[in-house]
Amino acid sequence: MEIFLDTANVDEIKKISELGLVDGITTNPTIIAKEGKDFETVIKEICNLVEGPVSAEVIRLDSEGMIEEAKEISQWADNIVVKIPMTEEGLKAVHQLKQLGIKTNVTLVFTVAQGLLAAKAGATYISPFLGRLDDIGTESLLLIENLRKVLANYGMDTKIIAASIRNTKHVEEVAIAGADIATIPSGLFSKLWSHPLTDSGIEGFLSDWEAFQNSEK
Repeated sequence: MEIFLDTANVDEIKKISELGLVDGITTNPTIIAKEGKDFETVIKEICNLVEGPVSAEVIRLDSEGMIEEAKEISQWADNIVVKIPMTEEGLKAVHQLKQLGIKTNVTLVFTVAQGLLAAKAGATYISPFLGRLDDIGTESLLLIENLRKVLANYGMDTKIIAASIRNTKHVEEVAIAGADIATIPSGLFSKLWSHPLTDSGIEGFLSDWEAFQNSEK
């Protein structure tokens, strides 16, 4: 499973990229706004840091506007993927962008039907949101499992990006369920590699080694 970092913070991207764990980046208007920089400037800077796909979202809601934005955004770097909302107008835009050779990531997917339609329209990626489904008491993992089955049933090459990841359990479960990608907020990364037993084990080893060294003196 690939791991995308869900942030527009350049320092965070640099730090986690050094671990060899970043295969791509996803952003959205909220994340971009937090950086207090021009949209184009931020995206270009990120694309220079990361070789993998970088999702940049349109803000227009009509298909013509989405396509116009997508054409411009896609020119900023070769690894840009244009993020399109899961709407009727969004599907229309995705279909036309596919014909233009522009990669798309259909976001805010909450049902198998939505994911299927986005894939048929030509989406490169679809982003089902786990956390938001959990918030309303819906079994989010089942969505990932069923989308995996549907895409496999019909030989569709659209990739599943498990989004709205809230905790380590989400990451583990979507990997088991067969998501192609998990997009993870930077604050969650340290929790993925940390465990109390790992920490206590290291302390124990060091304590034993120190005791051994002292006994040799």
